[in-house]
Amino acid sequence: MLDSTEFNPPAPIPRAQSLGPLALLRVLANNPLEAWTAAHFEQPIVIGGLLLGRVAVVSDPAAIRHVLLDNCDNYRKDWLQRRVLSAGLTGGLLTAENGQWRTQRRALAPLFSRKRVMSFAPAMIDAVHSLVERLSLRQGQVIDIAVEAARLTLDVLERTIFSDGLGRDREDVRNAMASYFDRIGRINPFDMLGVPDAVPRPGRWKLAPTLRVFESAIDAIIAARRQRLTRDPDGATRDILTLLLEAVDPETGQGLSEAEIRASILTFIAAGHETTANCITWSLFLLTQSHEWRERVQAEADRELDGAVDGIADRLTETRAVIEEANRLYPPITAISRVTVGSDELAGRPIAPGTMVVIAPYVLHRHRALWVKPNRFDPNRFLGDAREAIDRFAYLPFGVGPRTCIGVTFAMQEASLVVASLMRHFTFELAPGHFAWPVLKVTLRPRGGLPVIVRRR
Repeated sequence: MLDSTEFNPPAPIPRAQSLGPLALLRVLANNPLEAWTAAHFEQPIVIGGLLLGRVAVVSDPAAIRHVLLDNCDNYRKDWLQRRVLSAGLTGGLLTAENGQWRTQRRALAPLFSRKRVMSFAPAMIDAVHSLVERLSLRQGQVIDIAVEAARLTLDVLERTIFSDGLGRDREDVRNAMASYFDRIGRINPFDMLGVPDAVPRPGRWKLAPTLRVFESAIDAIIAARRQRLTRDPDGATRDILTLLLEAVDPETGQGLSEAEIRASILTFIAAGHETTANCITWSLFLLTQSHEWRERVQAEADRELDGAVDGIADRLTETRAVIEEANRLYPPITAISRVTVGSDELAGRPIAPGTMVVIAPYVLHRHRALWVKPNRFDPNRFLGDAREAIDRFAYLPFGVGPRTCIGVTFAMQEASLVVASLMRHFTFELAPGHFAWPVLKVTLRPRGGLPVIVRRR
């Protein structure tokens, strides 16, 4: 175990030069993190060619603000991102554009208000207590904490969003979700070469059984809740699922279509499960490597977790700093991409219409011009005045602007409560011989999970 001042968490070493077309295809199919060059971590903008079209990778905070906020109407979701997310998420908040997106956002925003999310704290704490009981029975054993984090986040979803259950056995849903992200996270050479959508992608064939699991589960969730609402409109559980079925755009009074409801449910399961589980996993990994921060988080947990439930996550300031640093080093969203509609200028460079603009939080968060010792694990960056000094457009774990993640408050509260509670009860030691290597499959996971030895404090 190392002190935080000595620990550079595992990450690919940036390449000296860009890869050629065939080598790039191989790397993108295996682990896109390994394609970045040193220039991407040093320059405000890097412009080059992809196999199809021109790409500008932007790491200048002012230019990022321009793309995502000030001139966002000139930047729409690009073809590659839409193809990756199209498997099951079409019509949901992640893929919707223009009026459809605005209608959904206005309708769904009240579901994730700060007050509503704060009310979920007791349910989240109960879910963690169940995990603590399970882990207590396995002291001294090697467990995959990544799997346990995934199980926990599904439990939280059932306690807060889908209180009638997930429509299938929870373990079936977890396995299906892991397969789902693994499949859609593989960049298909056909997409990179611009092959029309009508040409079948072999990987999508293999994804079909997984999508059927989700479809049957989502149909069961919707049917069960609608039956309850019909039988007893006033007595049905007022969780997010009920609110989703009743949601209307406050400006137009328009509700969501059946397709939008289904896509939204899958989006909530995917984002509320996978990204939060990865955030918890990386935070626990980093704490296995830092004696100093493990003790600081444990001391805070001992001090705060027996206090009032109201505002509990806000009191876990050092735990949250660890999580924010984990999200800096291993961000839930590793790249945001847009395509320009009209000509523009970014970081002093002309941008032609049709250019793919990539904002990569993984690169941005490790950029040498924006961070001191960017590859170093140091949660102090997110405490006190240091946190206030971070440019809002230099740290984007959940995006920014109109399309920032709608569930960020939910995710950060859940992660804070989980990490603090686990560290209060246990110490975790990385299993001998395991190396936590980040692999990008839409989300950023440790290759082979995170096997740890669990011991009761």
